[in-house]
Amino acid sequence: MSEATVDPADLRAPDDRASEIPLREDIRLLGRVLGEVIEEQAGADVLALVESTRVEAFRIRRSEVDRSELAEQLAGLDPKAANHVIRAFSHFSLLANIAEDVHHERRRRHHRREGSPAQVGSLAASLRLLDAADLDPAVVARELTGALVVPVVTAHPTEVRRKTISQVQQQISDLLARRDADDPAWSAHLWREVLTLWQTALLRLSRLRLADEIDEALRYYDLSLFEVVPEINAELRRALQQRWPDAGLLATPMLRPGSWIGGDRDGNPFVTADAVRRATTQQAATALRHHLAELVCLADELSMSDRLVTPTDELYALARAASDDSPFRADEPYRQALRGIYRRLAATALRVLGEVPGPAPDTVLPAYEAPGELIADLETVDRSLRGHGAGALADDRLARLREAVEVFGFHLCGLDMRQNSSVHEVVLAELLAWAGVCEDYLTLDEAARVALLTGELQLRRPLVRPDAELSELARGELDLLVAAAEQVALLGPDAIPNYVISMCESVSDVLEVAVLLKEVGLLQLDAQGRPTSPLGISPLFETIEDLQSAGATLAAMLDHPFYRALVAGRGNAQEVMLGYSDSNKDGGYLAANWALYRAELALVDVARAGGVRLRLFHGRGGTVGRGGGPSYEAIRAQPPGSVAGALRITEQGEVIAAKYASPHLARRNLEALVAATLESTLLDIEGLGEDAEETYALFDDLAARARAAYGALVHETPGFVEWFRAATPIRELAELNIGSRPPSRKAGDKITDLRAIPWVFSWSQARIMLPGWYGTGTALESWVGEDPDRLAHLQDLHRRWPFFRTVLSNMGMVLAKTDLELAARYASLVPDAELRDRVFSQITAEHERSVRVLLAITGDDDLLADNPSLARSIRNRFPYLEPLHHLQVEMLRRRRGGDDDELVRRCIQLSVNGVATALRNSG
Repeated sequence: MSEATVDPADLRAPDDRASEIPLREDIRLLGRVLGEVIEEQAGADVLALVESTRVEAFRIRRSEVDRSELAEQLAGLDPKAANHVIRAFSHFSLLANIAEDVHHERRRRHHRREGSPAQVGSLAASLRLLDAADLDPAVVARELTGALVVPVVTAHPTEVRRKTISQVQQQISDLLARRDADDPAWSAHLWREVLTLWQTALLRLSRLRLADEIDEALRYYDLSLFEVVPEINAELRRALQQRWPDAGLLATPMLRPGSWIGGDRDGNPFVTADAVRRATTQQAATALRHHLAELVCLADELSMSDRLVTPTDELYALARAASDDSPFRADEPYRQALRGIYRRLAATALRVLGEVPGPAPDTVLPAYEAPGELIADLETVDRSLRGHGAGALADDRLARLREAVEVFGFHLCGLDMRQNSSVHEVVLAELLAWAGVCEDYLTLDEAARVALLTGELQLRRPLVRPDAELSELARGELDLLVAAAEQVALLGPDAIPNYVISMCESVSDVLEVAVLLKEVGLLQLDAQGRPTSPLGISPLFETIEDLQSAGATLAAMLDHPFYRALVAGRGNAQEVMLGYSDSNKDGGYLAANWALYRAELALVDVARAGGVRLRLFHGRGGTVGRGGGPSYEAIRAQPPGSVAGALRITEQGEVIAAKYASPHLARRNLEALVAATLESTLLDIEGLGEDAEETYALFDDLAARARAAYGALVHETPGFVEWFRAATPIRELAELNIGSRPPSRKAGDKITDLRAIPWVFSWSQARIMLPGWYGTGTALESWVGEDPDRLAHLQDLHRRWPFFRTVLSNMGMVLAKTDLELAARYASLVPDAELRDRVFSQITAEHERSVRVLLAITGDDDLLADNPSLARSIRNRFPYLEPLHHLQVEMLRRRRGGDDDELVRRCIQLSVNGVATALRNSG
């Protein structure tokens, strides 16, 4: 694009214009380079088309021209020309994202250099809050016992970007971070990267396989997690021990990674026994490869001669055990010891993986049986170094490796298992019938099921023989659990720590899983008949009704003697998972958020009454409609007692790359998780005091109103499903190769059959964003309308209650990204004019209500008054969305009209990619 690709007036932030100059320069530079590449590669006529489109798009954003003019102009393009325009604006959206990320990091570094106060959400800022609170050491010790923060990576189909594109993106980011436009070599390097971007296909030729998703997730360890996770754990341990030296805090790492990729088989037929083996094996290989490589580097660095220093006797013992007879290392006991450690770890890798992910040693030593043995050897090296004044060396790579082994072990991360409760009952019914225990388990009521399952759990014999003739479903489930048992035996219990039950509604749902675990040896009875299992069983409450019953369900589980004994055997700890996506799809934004809050309150009360330590696992997605939004604010908005030192949270789709593609991104996001967990655990944040119960009752009312409004549209309006499928690209999303999982749990034409992810993704593409706001306006405005004084009450709650403030802030973000003029163009795809207008008029009216009441409560005159960074981002990026939306609608119209040109299909897919890139959190 030309030098004038971006008008500085379009990028100017009213709050801090001077600070944005580097950002504007970066965007202008990237636009110019992209324009040069387009002109060279596609010709001057294509660049002219792109430039004229860009000019019109910016005029639209400035309200100088009507959208219909650009839409009409683009509608006349042939598919080839449309393809060029879509690619150009998709690339610029990506480049603008890069410039923004670099700018954010640049400003953070500047603030640190200037000695500015620590940024909210950082570990330093949170520690200052704890210092100011003058906390009782006994309380801190109690609340942080077993402290745990686990971001769990999941493979949901919202990451439209190819790995190759992400790699080029990182190269450009690195170049911008060290910008030197006056250096011809630097400029040439940037030009080459943008050229690579232009010549690299944005779309995959085939759908991602599960194996690809496993490998994709693992690359973030080398990109950032191996560096950042141990670093944060070490800093946190030092900080807490300095403040409370006698509290015995964090004997084990607080921050640990997790994964669902390869273990989450709910609705994914590709998660098999082989997938479990591949996932855990690849994870172990990644960890062991890292540890082995670090040992090689350590051996190179620790060259101290015992002619100059005096190591400890224990270090000499390690050196002798290494069987290293090289004359060149005869006076270098550290190098000898480290080669011995390497050989033992290589033997461990050979036992676990069948190969050594690194140079094979020439001498075989006994393998380590557990990571603790390796840590003990590294501690021996550490003590010896400190004994002769080399503590600085011990505090460098050696300390990092020790921390890495502490947190990653030999398994890297915990892989959770997940399956739907409906599958468990069908499989168990078949096993019980095969064994002659019960001919028709599915006809039993809940009490009869619980009684039968309890009896089975107290028997030591399995239900079926290994060679039993079972259905494909039952055999697949058992084989998968057998594979899990093998990997736990091989890698230890941390390799597969949890079994999550989707759609858990009753005690029998939990006991069914216990029986299946017993069947493969993952649950056993000790000599006294007490149950033990390396896996925790985690009920997942997803729908509004299940969330409302969550407390009662947990209480019934803990009242069951066998299950209570199982929990006791796991240190009286119970994990419960909460589903944000399906609850939102079920009841709408406000109803789902309040159902989650209420469920957490009830679960905390039940756990406290039962003497159980509760850990909540939040199944959040990237968008507000699936629980997304800033993690720090979201955690602080949780009810009192619901965090309690422990938190697990899913990281899904495109969010993973946005948070963990580089060390500085990973550090910022992981610090936010840890900081918010500390604050929510140790400080009184809710701020409602004696008004809590009254406020809860109010929000019960508001949630019911919001759910009724949402349900009236989504579940009760005749023809709504038809409207949704016509006005959004939901059908076309199924053709995108962006994930191994099918878009629906089962075949069907109901909203309930559709997965929450494509549901939200489709609304985002059409710029309606309905799951992030619909129903809330009606609820709030109808309540306020009954008494004008009520507005002041909501304003007061917004000021002092983090939950309500976060709900409205996230809704404001979604409403700001909503564009009903563009949405109207998507609605025009609905062939039935009466249906088209009837549904869209409801959406438009609710949008107006939502904006009106939000601004009235916050007292702001702008939806993003509390988020100037996003406001700036929208100014920067959204003009480049304009042509993408118009062309997507046009190509959808052609495709659905019978045009089977492959280039039309590709234009649709490219436009989906471009819109998702520009919106950033689209699924």
